[in-house]
Amino acid sequence: MKQNNLNDHKNCHNHGMHHSHGVHHGHGCGEPHDTKESCGCHHDEEMSTQARLVLIIVGALLLGAAALTERLTQLEMWQLLGVYLVPYIVVGWSTLKEAGEGIAEGDFFNENLLMSIATMGALGIGFLSGEHQFVEAVVVMLFFQVGELFEGYAEGRSRTSIAQLMDIRPDTARVERNGELHEVAPEQVAVGETIVVKPGEKVPLDGWVVEGHSSLDTKALTGESIPRDLAEGDMVASGCINLNGVLRVRTTKAFGESTVKKIIDLVENASEHKSKSEHFISKFARVYTPIVVFAAIGLALLPPFFYDTYLHGLTIWLYRALMFLVVSCPCALVLSVPLTFFGGIGGASRKGILVKGSNYMETLAKVDTVVLDKTGTLTHGQFAVEAVHPERCDQRHLLHLAAHVEHYSTHPIAAALRDAYTEEATDGCSVTEVEEIAGQGIRAKVENDIVCVGNPKMMEAIGAKWHECKTVGTIIHVAINSEYAGHIVITDKIKDDSAAAMQQLRQLGVSHTVMLTGDRKAVGEDVAKKLGIDEYHTELLPTDKVAQVSRLLKEKTQGKTLAFVGDGINDAPVLACADVGIAMGGLGSDAAIEAADVVLMDDKPSKIATAICIARRTLRIAHQNVAFAIGIKALILILAATGNCTMWLAVFGDVGVTVLAVLNAMRTLSAKE
Repeated sequence: MKQNNLNDHKNCHNHGMHHSHGVHHGHGCGEPHDTKESCGCHHDEEMSTQARLVLIIVGALLLGAAALTERLTQLEMWQLLGVYLVPYIVVGWSTLKEAGEGIAEGDFFNENLLMSIATMGALGIGFLSGEHQFVEAVVVMLFFQVGELFEGYAEGRSRTSIAQLMDIRPDTARVERNGELHEVAPEQVAVGETIVVKPGEKVPLDGWVVEGHSSLDTKALTGESIPRDLAEGDMVASGCINLNGVLRVRTTKAFGESTVKKIIDLVENASEHKSKSEHFISKFARVYTPIVVFAAIGLALLPPFFYDTYLHGLTIWLYRALMFLVVSCPCALVLSVPLTFFGGIGGASRKGILVKGSNYMETLAKVDTVVLDKTGTLTHGQFAVEAVHPERCDQRHLLHLAAHVEHYSTHPIAAALRDAYTEEATDGCSVTEVEEIAGQGIRAKVENDIVCVGNPKMMEAIGAKWHECKTVGTIIHVAINSEYAGHIVITDKIKDDSAAAMQQLRQLGVSHTVMLTGDRKAVGEDVAKKLGIDEYHTELLPTDKVAQVSRLLKEKTQGKTLAFVGDGINDAPVLACADVGIAMGGLGSDAAIEAADVVLMDDKPSKIATAICIARRTLRIAHQNVAFAIGIKALILILAATGNCTMWLAVFGDVGVTVLAVLNAMRTLSAKE
């Protein structure tokens, strides 16, 4: 089997993303090569899966014809060799050719050379023993091609998986300039220009909707199948598909900084960061392959000295050495382990989880401590009215007064009040004499009443008898004509799935959850208790968060890792400090996404548990392949060395084990919750 470097898709993007996302092959069972030039591969000449299948069928038919010819005729051995050479060359030509290219480039120890030596030895051994092994030689080459077929199918599945993700890249953008629409490349649209997105089109750049309303298919970004509604004023991310309605979008980022471009870059560069397992396999292959080649030579040449005649012993041990060579190729490991991690990364991306490298996948699988930011991670990061507690009027009237007084304020609390009272624009209420009092609140005349909306200082200044509220949150007090009318509680609401996320982490065996926030103690304590978080720290500066994570890193269990989950620009240092940093990508800051190792595209905390599950499953499959391949090969190598192995078993030890390992690795492509 060829080893593969499953990451080089970059050149495709320069040509529109609709080309086949090829996989660059390496000749040997050692380190993967990054370019076709460096490994000498002729990628464009690689056989397609269909062509290889035809070759296998033709080779099998020719082998059957050769066997029938042998049975019906009385040909000499050298004549039979000519008959069997036909199917052998037809089936094995590509292997022999690549073995020759490897020798020319100084890459002697690769699977093509091993197979070539073993099969040519099988063709010639009959002239020493008097009993030919022509059928076995052709069968080895035939099954080698079968293994290549399965490998190609697995690569195809991986390429298709990534190609589907890469298809989120828009080809053009429709930009308004001087009252006219121009179709240009997304890279040519400047920040602040207005683009038009019609139904069925991909959103080419990030921005906010200045006109229109529609539903967006965000599945390619977040993995969510339910469309997301949006209207004027809403932010929109590039890569989504506009389902209905024409949208005019004011761009906020250049294409190079857009969501879709960052996702593509993350996936393209993911396999640059190898896991420890992949590094081990690469080093193992470089040392292992030459050892088994020289071991096979020793196995063929040394034991015959203990026989009555050296030629007789050579006949026996040469055949065993040939089988030893067939079994020895570590393709099952070299191919299946990188494919396992690559599949895991691809499967996670379809769930809206972007893992920047297989090393982070391995670290994520060992997470035992999860540290979380509060605002924007466990909560929405946006103020909303939690409760209305009136004393002189009903809830609706109290909210009505507060919303009108805060009508002109740009403060997030004012926006929360206006959002809670949706009738403000249509009730025709007169608001005059608006005055903002620094450090206290706002006073205004609503119809004929003087209404004050603010903090306790304002209530005390006007002589209103206010009182504390037991509900945790930001308390906005309201007074009418200096008489206390009640208060409104505003909070940053906890995300719907935050509680479920914490429960899922406990079910996964995560032993310690910690919340770090710069918010007030009462607010942080309330959120931690509601979610069942083990430990929390409040009123922290960014440097304090780093200090807390550094302490937790020292206290963690040996062999386990710590994950930090955050979304804000102030979380970037902590994300970089943790063993694995997880950023909320939907609303998260660019700095947080850059610093993180894993990005959750839909901002759902429950995806933390999903990411850990996918990582653990990926690592488990990789370990299964390593144990299976090494175990079976070691057993068959011992059998081959002791003369208890047939060529058919040797073929299974190489091709069969590789096919089974590849099929097992392909399970990672279908990520499970």
